[in-house]
Amino acid sequence: QVQLVESGGGLVQAGGSLRLSCAASGSTDSIVTMAWHRQSPGRQRELVALTNRAGPTQYVDSVKGRFTISRDNAKNTFYLQMNSLKPEDTAVYYCNVLGLDIGSQWGQGTQVTVSS
Repeated sequence: QVQLVESGGGLVQAGGSLRLSCAASGSTDSIVTMAWHRQSPGRQRELVALTNRAGPTQYVDSVKGRFTISRDNAKNTFYLQMNSLKPEDTAVYYCNVLGLDIGSQWGQGTQVTVSS
C-alpha cells in the first residue's frame, strides 16, 4: 500500500503563489501516475494536473501556464507549484496516485484560499 500526506495549503492574495506537497510512503515503486484534483463547494471534483511514467505532464485548461506538477524521487514527494493564483482557484486540493499493485490512493486534502 501507499500512504499520502499533503501539506502546503493556506491563504494567499490573488496573484500570489503556493507550493503543495504530497509525500508518499510504503510501496512507492508501484506508483505509475501522480495527479492533483480539487473540489470547491457546489462543484464536482476536478482533475487539475497529472504526470505519468514515460509520459508528458497534462493540465486542465484553466491552470495551463500557471501550475506545474513535479516530483522528487529521492524524497518520494510530488508537488504542485501554483503561480498567479486567482480567486477561482480556491478549493480543497487532493493528491492521488495510481498503480496496478496499489490501486488508487488519495491524500487527505489541503485547503487553498485565494482572496481578491
